[in-house]
Amino acid sequence: MKVLVTGYAGQLGYEVVRLLESRGIECRGVDMADFSLTDEKAVLDYVLSYRPTVIVHCAAYTNVDKAESEPEVCAAVNGMGTVYMVRAALSVGAKMVYISTDYVFPGTGDTPWNVDDPYGPKNVYGLSKVQGEDAVRSEMTRFFILRTSWVFGRNGRNFVRTMRRLGKEKEELRVVCDQIGSPTYAVDLARVICDMIPTDKYGIYHVRNEGYISWADFARMIMEKSGLSCRIIPVPTAEYPTPARRPLNSRMNGDKLAEAGFVPMPTVENALDRYIAELDAE
Repeated sequence: MKVLVTGYAGQLGYEVVRLLESRGIECRGVDMADFSLTDEKAVLDYVLSYRPTVIVHCAAYTNVDKAESEPEVCAAVNGMGTVYMVRAALSVGAKMVYISTDYVFPGTGDTPWNVDDPYGPKNVYGLSKVQGEDAVRSEMTRFFILRTSWVFGRNGRNFVRTMRRLGKEKEELRVVCDQIGSPTYAVDLARVICDMIPTDKYGIYHVRNEGYISWADFARMIMEKSGLSCRIIPVPTAEYPTPARRPLNSRMNGDKLAEAGFVPMPTVENALDRYIAELDAE
């Protein structure tokens, strides 16, 4: 097995490469400095030169709010960039892991989304990830689409780091309380990816840490576990407007993971405990 991991500079790509290396699996992490996802020839040339048997496609345009003002750029990276990566994968006979998001759903109601529920993105970013999923599903048979949410990890900025920083600076913080989902530790998501890629258990999976929580309650948990006294004031999304509409219901049913024989994800609290211990050790 020979694995090409895109988005190596990001939270997830970094952890995937790190875990593959620890398992003795040949791999290479690449990012924007290696080639542009919007340059079809550059994508193909790189894949042809490395000739991976698996491509883990973590790279993406992820600035959700900025995407609203530059939809063409977002679509070029997440939509057409994925088309180019799919074509390159097919040219060398590689299977693919595509990282997607809860934002492909409309975010209504309070029932967890199933893997076969219809699309209904409410913002540009979500639409671009639907385009990416469609590219994979329409052209490939050997693929894993992993939808995840609220990722945090050691490599880069994330909600946990931000809350800990602000919690040391402020006495109170206003955090939205009506967006419900599952924070996901990049280390745990990487483990699932590395467990999946040697198999032929293809399809769409929802992979996130177990348990549903609001941003406000997650922030409160972060403060408590970090020993910070900053008070979290819950506010509705309507009082915290952003350029991109956020889904209120980001719950995703992750039962398929265990049903397919993979080790289930740990709980959100367990993941946060391990991540905070990692941050405190820095």
